[in-house]
Amino acid sequence: MHSEHLQNVRPSWVAFGWFVSACVTALAVFVLIRFGLVESNGDAPGGWMALAFFVGFFVGGWFTGGRTGAAPILHGVGIGLFSVIVWLAANLLLRGFSGASWSALSPTLTAGLLLLQMAAAAIGARIGSREARAETAAVR
Repeated sequence: MHSEHLQNVRPSWVAFGWFVSACVTALAVFVLIRFGLVESNGDAPGGWMALAFFVGFFVGGWFTGGRTGAAPILHGVGIGLFSVIVWLAANLLLRGFSGASWSALSPTLTAGLLLLQMAAAAIGARIGSREARAETAAVR
């Protein structure tokens, strides 16, 4: 059965998967700060922050894929794209309340981070979905 159809995507699970991803990413960054691999101001030598993003969004995708069992790739891509919605909402709220704005990322870095988030979440969702199907088949 091929489940990659938009009708199988659950927006509530996409949003919750993004929330799990953000929490795990924050935890990974705290661990990197604790071990001195990343400075508390965000300066990181090498790819440590990229690794934190990958781990966080992989776990969020894995969780979502395991819970939904359908359309894992679309759920993973949705989790990555949900970051754009959250960024837009946060920027609008930040400007509305304080008049301040965030410093801008370069377009290349922004596109790379979004692609990393989508790829990690899609890989995690695919693995989570396969594990859930294997467990269901073992029970029968």
